[in-house]
Amino acid sequence: QVQLVESGGGLVQPGGSLRLSCAASGSIFSINAMGWYRQAPGKQRELVATISWPGGSTYYADSVKGRFTISKDNAKNTVYLQMNSLKPEDTAVYYCAADDDDCSGIGCYAPSRRYAYWGQGTQVTVSS
Repeated sequence: QVQLVESGGGLVQPGGSLRLSCAASGSIFSINAMGWYRQAPGKQRELVATISWPGGSTYYADSVKGRFTISKDNAKNTVYLQMNSLKPEDTAVYYCAADDDDCSGIGCYAPSRRYAYWGQGTQVTVSS
């Protein structure tokens, strides 16, 4: 089992920045990908970004490309989501996800990847 704990959410003005963190614990030795998803009120959960582990290859949704950056610290078993130039439409609960199913190459961080482990989410609100 893998446990994921997100932190770093909050209220920020449009144009501002936030950094989310996701700390992984438990059976983390087999994790090969992590991702950030978000769900806005009344909408389906959507993929934001993914990163392969430990390699670090990344994928971004078009809506956040150029504004958000996913990164990781292998030593701390933590993945980050740096969010810049935030917009009101970025308001959502952000979830961290991880998986340990066998994968190779781009399949490890492809947007079609399914994740077995999920955090509880952290609220991000962008409003003036």
